[in-house]
Amino acid sequence: MRVAHKNVVRLVGYCSHTQSEVLEYDGKSVFAEARQRLICMEYVPDGTLDKYITDEFHGGLDWNHRYKVLNGICHGLRYLHDEVRIIHRDIKESNILLGDNHVPKIFDFGFSTSLRDGESLSVDKGIHGTIGYMAPELITDRTYSNKSDIFSFGVVMMKLLIGSTCASENRNVELV
Repeated sequence: MRVAHKNVVRLVGYCSHTQSEVLEYDGKSVFAEARQRLICMEYVPDGTLDKYITDEFHGGLDWNHRYKVLNGICHGLRYLHDEVRIIHRDIKESNILLGDNHVPKIFDFGFSTSLRDGESLSVDKGIHGTIGYMAPELITDRTYSNKSDIFSFGVVMMKLLIGSTCASENRNVELV
Protein backbone atom coordinates (compact mmCIF):
# COMPACT_ATOMS: atom_id res chain seq x y z
CA MET A 1 0.00 0.00 0.00
CA ARG A 2 1.41 3.37 -0.99
CA VAL A 3 0.38 6.38 1.11
CA ALA A 4 1.00 9.72 -0.58
CA HIS A 5 -0.70 12.89 0.63
CA LYS A 6 0.64 16.32 1.57
CA ASN A 7 -0.94 16.04 5.05
CA VAL A 8 0.48 12.60 5.86
CA VAL A 9 4.18 12.20 6.62
CA ARG A 10 6.03 10.42 3.82
CA LEU A 11 7.86 7.17 4.54
CA VAL A 12 11.28 7.37 2.89
CA GLY A 13 12.45 3.89 3.82
CA TYR A 14 13.15 1.41 6.56
CA CYS A 15 15.78 -1.06 7.61
CA SER A 16 15.80 -4.12 9.81
CA HIS A 17 18.80 -5.83 11.36
CA THR A 18 18.84 -9.06 13.33
CA GLN A 19 21.87 -10.11 15.31
CA SER A 20 21.93 -13.78 16.34
CA GLU A 21 24.26 -15.39 18.80
CA VAL A 22 24.61 -18.78 20.49
CA LEU A 23 25.54 -18.43 24.17
CA GLU A 24 26.42 -20.97 26.82
CA TYR A 25 24.24 -20.86 29.94
CA ASP A 26 24.37 -23.49 32.71
CA GLY A 27 26.19 -25.84 30.38
CA LYS A 28 23.53 -25.53 27.67
CA SER A 29 23.59 -23.69 24.38
CA VAL A 30 21.06 -20.86 24.23
CA PHE A 31 20.11 -19.05 21.05
CA ALA A 32 19.78 -15.27 21.52
CA GLU A 33 18.45 -12.86 18.96
CA ALA A 34 18.37 -9.05 19.01
CA ARG A 35 16.27 -7.20 16.43
CA GLN A 36 16.57 -3.56 15.52
CA ARG A 37 14.22 -1.71 13.21
CA LEU A 38 14.45 1.83 11.91
CA ILE A 39 11.87 3.87 10.03
CA CYS A 40 13.08 6.80 7.97
CA MET A 41 10.51 9.56 7.36
CA GLU A 42 10.67 12.86 5.52
CA TYR A 43 12.15 15.73 7.50
CA VAL A 44 9.45 18.04 8.86
CA PRO A 45 11.11 21.20 10.22
CA ASP A 46 8.70 22.82 12.67
CA GLY A 47 8.19 20.01 15.19
CA THR A 48 4.93 18.75 16.61
CA LEU A 49 1.67 20.67 16.97
CA ASP A 50 1.61 20.27 20.76
CA LYS A 51 4.40 22.85 21.03
CA TYR A 52 2.15 25.44 19.36
CA ILE A 53 -1.00 24.91 21.43
CA THR A 54 -0.24 27.78 23.80
CA ASP A 55 0.92 31.22 22.76
CA GLU A 56 4.13 30.73 24.74
CA PHE A 57 6.03 28.91 21.96
CA HIS A 58 7.03 30.93 18.88
CA GLY A 59 4.12 33.27 19.59
CA GLY A 60 1.66 30.43 19.04
CA LEU A 61 -0.36 30.26 15.84
CA ASP A 62 -2.57 33.09 14.65
CA TRP A 63 -6.18 32.30 13.73
CA ASN A 64 -5.41 31.98 10.03
CA HIS A 65 -2.67 29.40 10.70
CA ARG A 66 -4.89 27.53 13.19
CA TYR A 67 -7.58 27.25 10.52
CA LYS A 68 -5.05 26.02 7.93
CA VAL A 69 -3.66 23.44 10.37
CA LEU A 70 -7.14 22.11 11.25
CA ASN A 71 -8.18 22.07 7.59
CA GLY A 72 -5.01 20.18 6.66
CA ILE A 73 -5.59 17.58 9.38
CA CYS A 74 -9.14 17.11 8.04
CA HIS A 75 -7.81 16.56 4.52
CA GLY A 76 -5.21 14.08 5.82
CA LEU A 77 -7.82 12.13 7.79
CA ARG A 78 -10.21 12.08 4.83
CA TYR A 79 -7.43 10.67 2.67
CA LEU A 80 -6.52 8.02 5.25
CA HIS A 81 -10.15 7.01 5.82
CA ASP A 82 -11.54 7.17 2.28
CA GLU A 83 -8.59 6.52 -0.04
CA VAL A 84 -6.25 4.12 1.77
CA ARG A 85 -8.74 2.91 4.45
CA ILE A 86 -6.53 3.41 7.49
CA ILE A 87 -7.79 4.19 10.99
CA HIS A 88 -4.99 6.00 12.84
CA ARG A 89 -6.30 5.28 16.39
CA ASP A 90 -4.01 7.84 18.11
CA ILE A 91 -4.76 11.30 16.70
CA LYS A 92 -3.36 13.92 19.07
CA GLU A 93 -1.31 17.07 18.70
CA SER A 94 1.98 15.28 19.43
CA ASN A 95 1.25 13.04 16.41
CA ILE A 96 0.87 15.99 14.05
CA LEU A 97 4.07 17.44 12.60
CA LEU A 98 4.17 20.96 11.16
CA GLY A 99 6.09 21.41 7.94
CA ASP A 100 6.99 24.52 5.97
CA ASN A 101 4.33 27.23 6.41
CA HIS A 102 2.85 25.08 9.20
CA VAL A 103 1.45 22.48 6.80
CA PRO A 104 0.27 19.67 9.13
CA LYS A 105 1.39 16.10 8.55
CA ILE A 106 -0.15 13.16 10.41
CA PHE A 107 2.42 10.63 11.61
CA ASP A 108 3.07 7.86 14.17
CA PHE A 109 1.06 4.99 12.78
CA GLY A 110 2.08 2.60 15.56
CA PHE A 111 -1.53 1.94 16.63
CA SER A 112 -3.10 2.24 13.18
CA THR A 113 -5.05 -0.47 11.42
CA SER A 114 -6.11 -0.84 7.81
CA LEU A 115 -9.59 -1.92 6.79
CA ARG A 116 -10.33 -4.43 4.07
CA ASP A 117 -12.79 -3.64 1.31
CA GLY A 118 -16.31 -3.67 2.69
CA GLU A 119 -15.19 -3.21 6.32
CA SER A 120 -16.01 -0.05 8.24
CA LEU A 121 -15.11 -1.22 11.75
CA SER A 122 -12.12 -2.79 13.46
CA VAL A 123 -12.74 -4.78 16.65
CA ASP A 124 -9.67 -5.22 18.82
CA LYS A 125 -8.97 -7.14 22.01
CA GLY A 126 -6.88 -4.27 23.38
CA ILE A 127 -7.42 -0.56 23.75
CA HIS A 128 -5.18 1.57 21.55
CA GLY A 129 -4.78 5.31 21.81
CA THR A 130 -4.26 7.99 24.41
CA ILE A 131 -6.61 8.58 27.32
CA GLY A 132 -8.30 11.95 26.89
CA TYR A 133 -8.36 11.59 23.10
CA MET A 134 -10.18 8.25 22.82
CA ALA A 135 -13.89 8.10 22.08
CA PRO A 136 -15.76 6.91 25.20
CA GLU A 137 -17.28 3.87 23.49
CA LEU A 138 -13.80 2.42 22.91
CA ILE A 139 -13.52 1.68 26.63
CA THR A 140 -16.52 -0.67 26.55
CA ASP A 141 -16.79 -2.19 23.08
CA ARG A 142 -13.29 -1.66 21.59
CA THR A 143 -14.75 -1.09 18.14
CA TYR A 144 -12.69 1.38 16.11
CA SER A 145 -13.98 3.25 13.09
CA ASN A 146 -13.34 6.51 11.27
CA LYS A 147 -15.54 8.09 13.95
CA SER A 148 -12.92 7.21 16.58
CA ASP A 149 -10.35 9.34 14.76
CA ILE A 150 -12.89 12.15 14.29
CA PHE A 151 -13.56 12.22 18.05
CA SER A 152 -9.82 12.48 18.70
CA PHE A 153 -9.56 15.24 16.10
CA GLY A 154 -12.32 17.11 17.97
CA VAL A 155 -10.16 17.10 21.10
CA VAL A 156 -7.19 18.43 19.11
CA MET A 157 -9.41 21.08 17.52
CA MET A 158 -10.73 22.20 20.90
CA LYS A 159 -7.23 22.53 22.33
CA LEU A 160 -5.96 24.42 19.31
CA LEU A 161 -8.92 26.82 19.29
CA ILE A 162 -8.86 27.62 23.01
CA GLY A 163 -5.08 27.83 22.98
CA SER A 164 -4.39 25.74 26.04
CA THR A 165 -4.23 22.25 27.39
CA CYS A 166 -6.79 20.77 29.77
CA ALA A 167 -7.58 22.86 32.84
CA SER A 168 -6.58 20.05 35.20
CA GLU A 169 -3.04 20.16 33.82
CA ASN A 170 -2.65 23.85 34.64
CA ARG A 171 -4.75 24.43 37.74
CA ASN A 172 -5.60 22.67 40.95
CA VAL A 173 -9.14 21.42 40.48
CA GLU A 174 -11.09 20.21 43.46
CA LEU A 175 -13.52 17.43 42.66
CA VAL A 176 -16.69 17.34 44.76
